[in-house]
Amino acid sequence: MTTLEEHAAADRAWGDTEPIPQEWRSGPWSLEVRGDELADLRFDGALVLRMVRAVARDRNWSTVPPEVLSATATDEELVLELRLHGYGADLRGALRVTAVGGGLRIAFDARSGTDFLRNRVGLVVLHPPSVAGRPMTVVTPDGDRTEGAFPTSISPHQPAFDIAGLQWTDGGVWSTLDFEGDVFEMEDQRNWTDASFKTYSTPLALPFPVLLAEGEEVHQAITLTARRSEAREPGGDPDAVTLEETGRSMPTIGVGASTAPDPAPELPRPDADSLLVELVLATPTWRAALDRAVADSRGVPLDVRVVAQAGDDLGELVGALEGIEPARIGIYDRATHVSEPALVEALRSALGSRRVPVVGGARSHFTELNRNHERLDDGLEEITYSVTPQMHATERSQLVESIAMQRLVALDAVRIAAGRPVQVGPITLKARFNAVATTAPPAGGNDLSEGYGAELFDATDPRQRSSALAAWTIASAAASSVPGVAGITYFEQWGPRGIVDADGAPYPVAQAIAWLHELTGHPMLAAADPGRGGVWALGAHTDEGTVVLVANLTARLRRVTLTLPDGGEHVQELGPLEASRLVVR
Repeated sequence: MTTLEEHAAADRAWGDTEPIPQEWRSGPWSLEVRGDELADLRFDGALVLRMVRAVARDRNWSTVPPEVLSATATDEELVLELRLHGYGADLRGALRVTAVGGGLRIAFDARSGTDFLRNRVGLVVLHPPSVAGRPMTVVTPDGDRTEGAFPTSISPHQPAFDIAGLQWTDGGVWSTLDFEGDVFEMEDQRNWTDASFKTYSTPLALPFPVLLAEGEEVHQAITLTARRSEAREPGGDPDAVTLEETGRSMPTIGVGASTAPDPAPELPRPDADSLLVELVLATPTWRAALDRAVADSRGVPLDVRVVAQAGDDLGELVGALEGIEPARIGIYDRATHVSEPALVEALRSALGSRRVPVVGGARSHFTELNRNHERLDDGLEEITYSVTPQMHATERSQLVESIAMQRLVALDAVRIAAGRPVQVGPITLKARFNAVATTAPPAGGNDLSEGYGAELFDATDPRQRSSALAAWTIASAAASSVPGVAGITYFEQWGPRGIVDADGAPYPVAQAIAWLHELTGHPMLAAADPGRGGVWALGAHTDEGTVVLVANLTARLRRVTLTLPDGGEHVQELGPLEASRLVVR
C-alpha cells in the first residue's frame, strides 16, 4: 500500500497530483482505489489482478474521461459513483464491489445521457505480466473448456476469444473469473508497453462504432474467486544491483526534431548522435520541417523518417535531401504505419545510386511491427518501432510499469529483426498521432507557425518538465539497451515535448539525455537482474572511468549497493524518482 508520504513524494517528482490511493479490505481480499480504478487486487497478499475499471471508448478509441462523483465503503461493499463524460459521451452509473461467498463480485451499471458512437463501453480487467507462460483455462458461453497458456513472447493477436470464464494459477494462488453481460476476449497489452494482459468486452470482430442511444443502459459484472495453492516465495534484496560486462557497446542516443511552432530558439549542437525528423509528404509543411531540422541539427546527422502513400513523388523528397547526408532513411505507409514493400522499393528507386541506409518497420507502436513483420522487405538494413506508455491509460503508475515492458518489447523486436540492428524510438510520453483513428488527423497550415505533426495532435504531457522524467529516461534506456538494439531516440529537441523549452531552458530530462549520450559507443555494463525493486542501472567504461547511471522509480528513499564486475561495491543514495551518476576511477 502506498503511504501518504510516498504519494506526496510522487506528486512532487512528477509535478502533478493524483487522487490519494485508498485501501479497501474484506477478509483475505484487498485492493487500492486510485481514482476510478480498482488497482492491485490481492488475495492473501498475492497479486491476482492488476486492475479493474469501467471504460468508454469513442469511435477513434479515445478514452472518455472518468469522474468519481462519490465513494462509499463498508467491510462488505465498495461503491464508486461514476460519470464518464467527453468525446460525445455522457454516462452515469456505479462500479460496485461486493464480498460474496469468499470471493468478489464487481458490477458496472450505467445509463447513457446522450447518443454516443462507441467502440467499447464496459468492464476492463488487467492481468499482471507475471502470468506470462502460466497455464490458462478458457470457458466459453456454451460451457466448453479450452486449455492453453498466457503467452510468453508478446502475442500479436488476441490470445483468447469467446470468454465467459477464466481459470489460472500465479504467485501460488489459483484464481477463477466469471463474466456477465457481454462476450469478452483478451489482448496482450505488452504490445503497447502496458504491463498487462487485458480481458475486455465487445469482441473486435464485431462492427464498430455502434450507437449507444440516449437512455440505453449497460450492465456487466465479473466474479473473482481464489485460493492459495502454494506457499509464498521469499524475494531477493531490492537494494542490491550487480552490474556485468556485456561485451557490446552502448547504443547511440538520438532526439526527435521539434514539432513546436516557430520561431525556433538559438540552440547549441544537440547533445545526441542524431536528430530524427518525420516528414509526412501529404502535408504542406514537410519541406519546412526538413529545413528547420537541418538548421537545428547544427551538423548532427539526420535520421529521416518519411510517411508516404502510393503515388507520392519520392523523387521530390530525394531532391530535397540533396546536400544532406542522413544517418538513415525510413519510409512508412500513411494508412498502415508500416514499411510496405512497394514503398520501400519506390524509395530505393528514387535514391538511385545514392548510398543511404534504408530502414523500416513501424512508425507507430511495436504492435504494428509484431503483426506485420513477416511481410517486411528483407533488405531493410535496420528495424524500427516507436514507444509511448500512454496508449490506454495516463496514470503515472502506467508510466513506471511501462519500463519493464519496454525491455520485453526490445527483446521481441530483436528476435523479429533476425540479426539486423534495431532502432528504438522515438520514445515519447504521449503518442505523436492516433494510429487507430477512424477520422482524419489535423492538417495544419502552410508553414510552421502552428507547428506540425505532434503539435497538432493531443501529444503534450506536462510531466515532460518533471524531475521524475530524468529517472524514467535512464530506466528506459537501461531497459531498452538489450543485445541487438543499436540506437534509442527520445522526445524532441525543444518545445513542450522536448528536452529544453521553447526558449532553450533545459528541463531535468536534458541532463539524463546528456549522461546517456556520453556513454555512446563505450563498452557497456548492464544489471544482472534489471529493474528489481524498481531500481534500474546501466554503465560503461569511459576515458573518465567507469560511469554508472542509476534510476530509482519508486517514491521512497533508496540506499542502493552497486557491485561492479571487479567485485567493488559502491553505495548510492537516491531520493524518490531520482537518478544519479557515479564515476569509479
